[in-house]
Amino acid sequence: QLYLEESGGGMVQAGGSLRLSCTASGRRVSIDAMGWYRQAPGNHRELVATSTTGGSTNYADSVRGRFTLSRDYAKNTVYLQMGSLKPEDTGVYYCNAVFSYGPVENVQSRSSWGQGTQVTVSS
Repeated sequence: QLYLEESGGGMVQAGGSLRLSCTASGRRVSIDAMGWYRQAPGNHRELVATSTTGGSTNYADSVRGRFTLSRDYAKNTVYLQMGSLKPEDTGVYYCNAVFSYGPVENVQSRSSWGQGTQVTVSS
């Protein structure tokens, strides 16, 4: 099992900035990717940004150039620095991690989610 603890979020005016943090904890697991998704009221959960342990980072078109995802591998923590925030960025932001575990001959892959943190951007 992999537990994700999120922090950050809150309310900010349009044009402002916020930073989200997510720390993973678990035993005998290997984290393959970490990132953030968000869900606005009435909408499906959508990708914001994700980073693989191999080093590639993927951003949603709507946030590219405004948000920056970074990882501290020693702390198993991922950060999402959000800038130039817009009202349409409002939603619940969920941390996600893909991890693998088990013996080499039978590696299993799972995905864990954080509980979510609210981000509200006022116009």
